Amino acid sequence: MRATIWILLTAQLAGATQLLNLRAGAKRESALDIDGTPSKSVDQMYTLRGGAKEWFPEVTPIKYEGPDSNNLMAFKYYNADEVIMGKTMKEWLRFAVCYWHTWRGFGADIFGLAGTAHRPWDGSDMEAHLNRVDVHFEFCQKLGIEYYCFHDRDVSPECATIEETNANFDVIADKLAAKQAETGIKLLWGTCNLFSHERFMNGGMTNPDVNTVCMAASQVKKCLDVVTRLGGENFVFWGGREGYFSLLNTKYKMEQDNRAAFLKAAVEYGDKIGYKGAFLLEPKPREPTSHQYDFDAETTLGFCEHYGIIDRFALNLEANHATLAGHTGEHETQAAFARGKLGSIDANRNEAMLGWDTDMFPTDPALATYVMKCIIEQGGLQPGGLNFDAKVRRESTDIEDMFIGHIAGMDNYARGLRAAAKMIEEGAAAKLVEDRYSTFKTTDIGKKFVAGKATLEMMAAHAAKNGEPPQTSGKMELAEMIFNKHAYGTPTY
Repeated sequence: MRATIWILLTAQLAGATQLLNLRAGAKRESALDIDGTPSKSVDQMYTLRGGAKEWFPEVTPIKYEGPDSNNLMAFKYYNADEVIMGKTMKEWLRFAVCYWHTWRGFGADIFGLAGTAHRPWDGSDMEAHLNRVDVHFEFCQKLGIEYYCFHDRDVSPECATIEETNANFDVIADKLAAKQAETGIKLLWGTCNLFSHERFMNGGMTNPDVNTVCMAASQVKKCLDVVTRLGGENFVFWGGREGYFSLLNTKYKMEQDNRAAFLKAAVEYGDKIGYKGAFLLEPKPREPTSHQYDFDAETTLGFCEHYGIIDRFALNLEANHATLAGHTGEHETQAAFARGKLGSIDANRNEAMLGWDTDMFPTDPALATYVMKCIIEQGGLQPGGLNFDAKVRRESTDIEDMFIGHIAGMDNYARGLRAAAKMIEEGAAAKLVEDRYSTFKTTDIGKKFVAGKATLEMMAAHAAKNGEPPQTSGKMELAEMIFNKHAYGTPTY
């Protein structure tokens, strides 16, 4: 998630249409369709400032035109109100725009901290923060996205005192609430940035100084207040610095105990103020720490079980974090799904050739198909959703690139939904798996084993009586053939 770029906490977005390159200040004569032909002339260059009634005047709401369309600013697979397996596509997918990469990222990376993008809504004062609320909701409306996510410090600045910081957060929350009421766009989840400020260099919840832990608690308390007020459906904890660089100066067990105590206190406070949403933990193995305590899905769920909080937390998963842990996005999704703890998805992908969290827009149809298969099988992702924790590349500096990135990501998961639905309805993939494990349903000893009633002596007697079992093919190639036919073929749903 937030990756290397919390060096980025200074401002901006990339977002508008087929028309402008605000960074260069150059007038673009036209935009191009997929086949390279001009799609729309641009009569003038818009240089927008705070207070403008419309930030993207040349962008009309993005519509579904079908897979044969060459219009870059149209959906090819995402048809929001189309019903698939009893739900509309927007109900299955529950897309969200993230505030951090979209509005506070500016093309920085660890070798170029100054960034490459310069936007008309840049700035760190309160006026700029208030303007970005307008930018954000217009962007969501034009994409037809009904949810968003934020860190507290994305939407409102850190000030000299807690009182001033909280007062400014209330001002921003007033405007967020007003825009939600005006547009119908909802808060999917909120979270706290407990990793950028220097006070959190040794962590927030797991800091060795109780005074810093209390500063983290103050921040979480206020953010929970705001998320509750805005009707947020989830509250996420991502422990970017909840880990260690060296075991030589770390009380490992104490930090785990303290983290559990902190999370229990947060849940208790949420209950006290009437917070109705879910609590989510987001696994990541490393970066910025060398070892993060919420290493992966299984580690995080094991922590929750050990400390007796498993009933109050589910997982917010990210494919990028899975690959950093040596897994795949599919593995982490299945690990959470199998435990009934697949809460929400940060939809992105990673550049496999780099060793850090690159947060690219999701364009992998196989990953999207597998994720959507799990979501369909659990009856949906609500109250979670698919949040685009993704940013355009450092080299992508046109404002239209932000729209194109989201359109591509939405189409990718819509395509995955169509493919997964067709695969489930066809039934061949499920039958292959059921056949492979059929003896647990068709034999007496199998039924007893599944029911927990087979003793070791009973199983040994069964082996002695029946002898060597017949060799049974795993049919891996067939399983891949069936899956790939749907994931990479033309969706027919």
